[in-house]
Amino acid sequence: MLLAIDIGNTHTVFGIYRDGKLIHDWRVSSLITRTEDETWLLVKFFCSDANVDVGDITGVGISSVVPNLTDVFLWMSRKHFKVEPVVISSEIDLGVKILYDDPTAVGADRLCNAVAGFTKYGGPVIIVDFGTATTYDVVSERGEYLGGVIAPGIETSAAELHRRAAKLPKIELHFPKSVIGKNTVSSMQSGIMYGAVDAMEGMIRRIKEVVGQRAKVIATGGLAKTIIEHTKVIDFYEPSLVLDGIYIIYNRVKNSK
Repeated sequence: MLLAIDIGNTHTVFGIYRDGKLIHDWRVSSLITRTEDETWLLVKFFCSDANVDVGDITGVGISSVVPNLTDVFLWMSRKHFKVEPVVISSEIDLGVKILYDDPTAVGADRLCNAVAGFTKYGGPVIIVDFGTATTYDVVSERGEYLGGVIAPGIETSAAELHRRAAKLPKIELHFPKSVIGKNTVSSMQSGIMYGAVDAMEGMIRRIKEVVGQRAKVIATGGLAKTIIEHTKVIDFYEPSLVLDGIYIIYNRVKNSK
């Protein structure tokens, strides 16, 4: 079994793969104060709760955009699993050619999304990840990572609006009954949620003008399920795309040795 770990700025997601299938996954806060031993206890607890024997885990793959936490999970893997994890970066064989000006500047999560999206659906493909940032990653028909777009995430936008405007409250991120708000909360929800949909549809339209109208569009990330119910431009919903990318890249690296 493989333990796939996606370390994001807000959350860290663990996934257990058996025979190519994601059988369990968990999400926790990305706390930079958590030690490798505390992380190990979390993993043991999750595995025990899912009736998974940690001794059956023979490999670890890590995608991280938080360097301080990368080291914590490296040491946890070495100390407690007795394995050298595969850490995703542009410097390993990903199976896609990266056409970014500086390939090392592409986040590991975006690389995983690109690899998994292209592996599952071919190209051209556009992956929209609704996370702390809303990212768009584009892979050509020939498997070239062309680059993408980075925009403020939906939750980030809502939090910043609350922070910068004294009278605007924190809100729950769901769609109001009407696009025309009758109070401050529903007005904010309309602006943030419908605004996010319209911004996403506009960006997809612009990207397709470059890569072609037949490009497939995949949605992933924490708020993707909420968003796709209000748009017709998303072709596929893949809630565990980064974890799938870790699994695919891990096996590619291991099989090449």
